[in-house]
Amino acid sequence: MRNKNHSKRLLLISNSTQYGSGYLDHYEGEIRDFLRDTSRVLFFPFALYDRVAYANKARARFAAMGYELDSILEPTGSEKAVARSQALFVGGGNTFRLLKAFYAFELVHAVRRQVEEGVPYIGSSAGSILAGPTIKTTKDMPIVDPPSFDALNLVPFQISPHYLDPDPASTHMGETQGERILQFLEENDAPVVGLREGAVLRVEDRSICLKGCAGARLFRRSHAPIELKPGATLNDLLQAEGR
Repeated sequence: MRNKNHSKRLLLISNSTQYGSGYLDHYEGEIRDFLRDTSRVLFFPFALYDRVAYANKARARFAAMGYELDSILEPTGSEKAVARSQALFVGGGNTFRLLKAFYAFELVHAVRRQVEEGVPYIGSSAGSILAGPTIKTTKDMPIVDPPSFDALNLVPFQISPHYLDPDPASTHMGETQGERILQFLEENDAPVVGLREGAVLRVEDRSICLKGCAGARLFRRSHAPIELKPGATLNDLLQAEGR
């Protein structure tokens, strides 16, 4: 159901599978609450190679929650399908492959328009990264070459899912995820939210709430990183949109 006030509604999930549970099991309650008054979901399976198998997996999981799920598998009619959608779900996988398909199917503006009109958007992992201004905070290999790194720009901050804290006992000498985010901020000014496994951001009614079973870290240029616990509000991150 469209939001009459056209306020953006997003559920940005770090990971679709939690250790010890099945696909989306740990977020089922949050998804059900978020998709209130919605019966049908449109799924974008572009981030994995076998889109049909991915679509079938998502369809079975959403059916178990009481929702019908359609998937976009071909460019023909995809824009019309988005225009008719009640809710959108963009699954995880490789972020470069996901964004390239969005450009190839000419869906960037179509999806942005739907969300701006109040259609709820659920992103998981790569799908959460896609909601930000760019995909520059992904950890994925660039296995394909999208025409641009510019993403949906539904929120004015970047997502870095699967955020891992440094392990003091590790002998690995490579950069940590936090160090890579700080490198991003040396060249870019958008805030970055590092979402740990089990964390989710709910954007609704011009507010942002960190939910789930894990916290997050907020990185901003020229500021020390801030630790965020479940229940924290991050409304200041929406100020860049003038909201």
